Amino acid sequence: MTRGTLVDEERSWQVIEHQRLAVADLLAGLDATQWEADSLCAGWRVRDVAAHLTLVSLPPPARSLAADLVRARGSFHQLNTIASRRRAEWPPHRIVAALRESAASRQIPVVSNRHNVLFDVLVHGQDIAIPLGLDLPVPPPAAAEGASRVWAMGWPFHAKRRLAGLRLTATDVDWAAGAGADVHGPIVALLLLLTGRTATAAPMLTGDGVSRLSSSMT
Repeated sequence: MTRGTLVDEERSWQVIEHQRLAVADLLAGLDATQWEADSLCAGWRVRDVAAHLTLVSLPPPARSLAADLVRARGSFHQLNTIASRRRAEWPPHRIVAALRESAASRQIPVVSNRHNVLFDVLVHGQDIAIPLGLDLPVPPPAAAEGASRVWAMGWPFHAKRRLAGLRLTATDVDWAAGAGADVHGPIVALLLLLTGRTATAAPMLTGDGVSRLSSSMT
């Protein structure tokens, strides 16, 4: 079971809009080298993650997605990669403008929901900021909602299976999940842990269970 300080639908969309604008502001200050830097997403540059964030609020035409799905042989992960890398070919200023102009969009992909849209922008914002040594604040209640959603779902993170035997407890918001050896830390760190960013999250966490995280690193 999880317990958490969740945010309602309206507040979720407000956080999503604010995070998109915050990511756009961060990106606008990057130089060419930083745009090409590795993100926390394996094999994805900062510009790939930034481009991905625009796909939710500004999706490609249906015909383009259908063609990409064929190329991806039905793999959602590969479809996402193909579409993101194509859009990453846009110049940085266009990616930033797209994020800003569509920040208030409440469009939801067919196979998704607002809870997924929320944790997606929160996590990917950190995927960009952390490797660059930059700070991108995340509201703890929104991160708690994201953590609850990730904990409840299976694919693609399989958090319950990966983190079996651990009791995760946030230190900055009322949220906890799992049972077993204790792992404590900021909810953002726990959200990164839940979504597979284990090597990044582990140094921000404490408790008897931290030493066991190495087996779940991805």
